[in-house]
Amino acid sequence: MKKTALITGATSGIGEATAYEFAKQGINLVLCGRRLERLNSIQNALERLTDVHILNFDVRNKEETFKAIKGLPKPFYTIDILINNAGNAHGLDPIHEGSVDDWDTMMDINVKGLLYVSKAVIPQMTDRKSGHIINIGSSAGKEVYPKGNVYCASKHAVLAITEGMRIDLNPFGIKVSSINPGLVETEFSQVRFKGDAKANTVYQGFKALQAKDIAEIIYFTVTRPAHVNIADLLVFPTAQANSVTVKKEL
Repeated sequence: MKKTALITGATSGIGEATAYEFAKQGINLVLCGRRLERLNSIQNALERLTDVHILNFDVRNKEETFKAIKGLPKPFYTIDILINNAGNAHGLDPIHEGSVDDWDTMMDINVKGLLYVSKAVIPQMTDRKSGHIINIGSSAGKEVYPKGNVYCASKHAVLAITEGMRIDLNPFGIKVSSINPGLVETEFSQVRFKGDAKANTVYQGFKALQAKDIAEIIYFTVTRPAHVNIADLLVFPTAQANSVTVKKEL
């Protein structure tokens, strides 16, 4: 029987790449995002490969989140795989100069949004005693770097929540994994720098990870045998040694 995966933040980057990878493998998809036009476009592209349903909502909105997932049509209602991918970074400021609005946005999406979606999906997994949850963290959840303060805090929280999920859901046989990428070439930096030209320099001089690289790792993770769970995985491009050490060709 075909499995169904729900992916948040599916309109770009790792979420979109994972949707394409899963579709190639015949996994049914529930794709979630805020940009309806992008959701429609991806749905049209992938429906020739698998069954696709889209949900247009903002994970920051608790009521919207619960309503959207509760209202899934019957063929898509049973979620076997949950990919908590929606996340963002805003600003790169020292703590004393940081924007409170930026802090709120990061905590609301990266932490509370992940919790809302998980709360909407997990009860059906515990009822069935099966399922796999993958939370997309970051190398920023492993170490704090200069001017990363609140973003790093949000990703440390993702790791703590993942570990808590793994403990609490262990009696139900539910797998819980965390995939933590380093530098991935996506829209991430455009969002972080709010369109500033600095965003264009982030990935210059070295080969960054691509969204497809992480999507392939996610698919590998969800296809391990029943007795195998990849609990926590840190992924860097070869040029990156930690959050601040990157070998660049000038």
